[in-house]
Amino acid sequence: MPKLNLDLYKKLYLIRRAEETIIDNYNDDEMKTPMHMSMGEEAIAAGICEALGRKSQVFGTYRSHALYLAKTGETDKFFAEMYGKATGGAKGKAGSMHLSSPETGFMSASAIVASNIPVAVGAAFANKFKKTNRIVAVFFGDGAVDEGDFWESLNVACLMQLPILFVCEDNELAMHSPISERNGYKSLDAIVSQFNCHLFHAETTDAEVIFKLARQAIQSTKKTHQPSFLHLRYYRYLEHVGTKDDFNAGYRSKKDFEMWYKRDPVILQRKKILNSGIKEKIILDIEKQIDAKIEKSIKLAKKAPFADNGEVYKNVFYEK
Repeated sequence: MPKLNLDLYKKLYLIRRAEETIIDNYNDDEMKTPMHMSMGEEAIAAGICEALGRKSQVFGTYRSHALYLAKTGETDKFFAEMYGKATGGAKGKAGSMHLSSPETGFMSASAIVASNIPVAVGAAFANKFKKTNRIVAVFFGDGAVDEGDFWESLNVACLMQLPILFVCEDNELAMHSPISERNGYKSLDAIVSQFNCHLFHAETTDAEVIFKLARQAIQSTKKTHQPSFLHLRYYRYLEHVGTKDDFNAGYRSKKDFEMWYKRDPVILQRKKILNSGIKEKIILDIEKQIDAKIEKSIKLAKKAPFADNGEVYKNVFYEK
């Protein structure tokens, strides 16, 4: 499937290069937002968004770069928001952690753990009520499973047979806390399997494998009118928040990183494309186009104006 692999690679490369560009520019102190980088988990967003298509709706967490870029494909508003400029998707008010693009199906991202899950369930209910035939996917980390919001949302989605994919991006860490210090049970999958939903599990960095798994989940949900739960293992390359590694922090080792990096999602997909017979010149041209696109967006973002002070009160709920 060379075309699929090429489409997936475009998403993967865009996400990786966008975040590398953030790292290259972050120390200039012009980007006025904390950064939660997606490096290492790009295959999940790329594979699932490719499977979902344009008409779907997605909800993300504060680690939202990969999901936003995979769903929208645009970088002008993305980087403008990183710089807090008026040309950003939220005119500089959202920053990195609260990205949104409802017109393309990226409904929202939230910095509060698990808070996006019940909102996504509400969207799925609305789609069922309106008979839109639209699928919702909500992405969250394994730390969100420790919250009541998750279990209540999963329960009501199964009870009401809602068209939603619960996507658990599991690196076995809630910030810095391992599952051994958080979970009073042995298997998340064993518990979820007791609910009236379809359960899928994978430990892979191959976006094509995740794409096929997501397609299976979507088809199962549409056929049976039951939600799907995708439990996907991954490894986060950089610190919880920031643009550097933290292997000296004591809660994880560089040895694990080295093991996962041998299966880096971007490199893996590039090799698959080459092995399929696509000439490297075609790949290099695609990479140059994406690099140029990002460079242009950075220049536009730096030149763009900040919003006026009154903007802080617009399109937000507040009490006088």
